[in-house]
Formats: sequence, C-alpha cells, structure tokens
Amino acid sequence: MKIMMASSWTCFLQLRNMAEKAGSDGRETMNEQAIANTYSILRSEMNQLYSKITEIEMEVSEHSLVIGAIQPLDPSRRCYRMIGGVLVERTVKEVLPAVQRNKEGLEEVITRLNEALEKKKKEIAEFELKHKIKIRKSDNEDKNDNNRKEGSAQGVLVGPASEQGV
Repeated sequence: MKIMMASSWTCFLQLRNMAEKAGSDGRETMNEQAIANTYSILRSEMNQLYSKITEIEMEVSEHSLVIGAIQPLDPSRRCYRMIGGVLVERTVKEVLPAVQRNKEGLEEVITRLNEALEKKKKEIAEFELKHKIKIRKSDNEDKNDNNRKEGSAQGVLVGPASEQGV
C-alpha cells in the first residue's frame, strides 16, 4: 500500500538512544517505519475528514442559495428538481420543504464529521506524544515562508531612481 504524506511536511522521529539503535540489527528501523506509516495514515484520515467537511459545507451553501431563490416564489409555481439523476417536475410548495430537510440533514452530518475530526486530532496528538514525533517544515517551505513574509509587508514600492528626477 502506497502512502503519500503531505508534500510540504516531513516527519522526523526523535526516539531515545538513537545512537544505540543505529548499531542494532535493523528491527528498530522497521518499528520506526511502522510508526511513520501509521502516523501518515492518521494524518491522511484527518485530511479526508477536512475535505469531506468542506465538500458538504459547499452543498449546504448551494441548498441555502436554492432556498433563498424559491422561498419568495408563489407556492403553486412549477419547479424542477433533480432526484437521483432524473429531473422531475414539482411545485415550489413540494420542493421547498424537501430542500430544507436535506440542508438540515447535511448540517447534522457536518456536526458529526466535526466531532470525528476532533477525535482524530486527539488521537494524532496522543500518538505524537507516545512516539515522540516532532514535525518540522522542510527547508524549501522555510524559504517560501521567508519570501511570503517579505512580500506581504505593507509599504511603498519604489522603482529604480532616475538620474534626472533625483
């Protein structure tokens, strides 16, 4: 199974007695690799939760737009709704409550996913403490951060001085 870690983060394990373990028969390296793989899986699961929450929040936003658009309309007006890939004709009176129920259901799912995300964050924090995992930014990211800091400073942009005006 191929596990991809976040490209900008590198995981460094700092375990006790690293010098002593370097001379061992290689079993410690396997343990470190297993720990790194498990940690990578946990981080991947957390990222998947973030992605799913974002996706469902966008759906809630779309539902809100639809509700806002059809709520002021005449309840007997024709309305079309996509159900399972099939476009069906209904009235605003029939569609509005269904869209509102769907929105409420999506909001409940977001709540549950946020709870799962918090549990996953705690699990990762406990795993980091248990295995003494430290996360450091890579050298490239440190350089990018420095460039962003320099570029984000507010001030006046001054071009090259001309010999006539100075």
